Amino acid sequence: MRKKTSKFSYLKEIHLKNQTVFQQAELHFTPGLNVIIGENGTGKSHLLKLAYSILAVSADEGRKPNVGMPTKVLLQSRLADKLINVFRPETLGNLIRHGRNRKRCEVFARFDNQKLDIHFSFSSQSRTEVVLKLVPSIWLDKSPVFLPTRELLTLYPNFVAVYENHYLEFEEIYRDTCILLGALPIKGGQKRGQKLLTPLEKAVGGRLYLDNNGRFYLVMPNLDKIEMPLVAEGARKLGMLIQLISTGALLDKGYLFWDEPEANLNPRLLKLTAEVIFRLCQNGIQVFIATHSLFLLRELEILRQKAEYKRLPSQFFALEKQEEGVIIEQGEGIEEINPIRVLDEMIEQSDRYMDME
Repeated sequence: MRKKTSKFSYLKEIHLKNQTVFQQAELHFTPGLNVIIGENGTGKSHLLKLAYSILAVSADEGRKPNVGMPTKVLLQSRLADKLINVFRPETLGNLIRHGRNRKRCEVFARFDNQKLDIHFSFSSQSRTEVVLKLVPSIWLDKSPVFLPTRELLTLYPNFVAVYENHYLEFEEIYRDTCILLGALPIKGGQKRGQKLLTPLEKAVGGRLYLDNNGRFYLVMPNLDKIEMPLVAEGARKLGMLIQLISTGALLDKGYLFWDEPEANLNPRLLKLTAEVIFRLCQNGIQVFIATHSLFLLRELEILRQKAEYKRLPSQFFALEKQEEGVIIEQGEGIEEINPIRVLDEMIEQSDRYMDME
C-alpha cells in the first residue's frame, strides 16, 4: 500500500498522565514559539524529548522508500524503541512517575491535522513495548530538529557510523541531529535563507565548511579555515543553526526543539539567538524551547512587542514542583503566568546588587 504523508502540520496538544515528574498535564501549543520555563528537575527536557520522539518516529518511518500506511504493530515497536533511545532508561516502565497506584503512563498527542493524532500508553512493567490506542493514518513529511545543550559540530566526525555500530551512552538525539548536520545543502538554500544566515555568519565570523573527511571548519574572510575545536563554543552552537538552515532542515516549515539555548552563549549572542528564533517562526518553524534564563526570557518579551513579530503566536509554560508533582501554568506571555522560583532568585539578586550602591 502506498504511504501517505502530511503537508506541514503543527503539534497542537499533548496530554500526559504519570509521565516522569508529571502526574497529569495538558499542554496547548501554538504553531509559532513555545517556551518552557522551570528550575532544574521540573521536567523541561522531558517534555521536549517526549514531543520530539513522537514526531521523529513518524518522520523517520514516513521517509522510508517502501513503507506503507501507519500500523499499530509497526508503531508500537518503533515508538517504544525511540522513547528508550532518547530518554535512555533501563526499561520503558521507568519513565512512569513513582508512587502508589501509578502503574500506567498515558500520552495523547493532537495535531492540527487529526490524521496525525496518536494515543499510546505503557505500564510500569513494560520493558520495550507500548500499547497504541489511536493510530495515525498518515506520516509526517518533515523531520524535527533537536538541539541539545552542547554543540555537536566537534562531535560530528564519524559519530553516526560509530553510534550505529557500537553501543554508546549517548541519547539518540545526538545521532539524529548529526545526520541532519551532515546533509548536503539544498539548491538555493543559501539565497533563500540569506535573511537568517547573514547575521549568524557575521556573529561567528565566517561561513561553515564540511570537508570530505567529515570535519567542520569555520572559513573566515581572507583567512585560512579554522578547525571547529578551535572555535569558541558559543560560535559552534550558532554554527549548528547555520548548517541546518543551509541544508533546509530549518529553512521552511518544520520543528525545532532546543534545550537551554542560553548554555555557553554570551548576552550579545543570546540577543541574536532570540532574534533568529523569531525569524525561524516567521518561516513556519514550530519552535519549542526549554530555558531558565531570565535574560533570554526578557529578550523574547522585548521582541514580542516589535511590530514585525506581534502577530507571531507564542505560548509560555511555567513548571513548578509541588507535593503532588510538577504543575504547569500556561499563557501567551510571561505576564500571564506566575513567576517561578528560578526567576525570582535572579530578580532578587539584581535587587541585592543594586542595594550595594
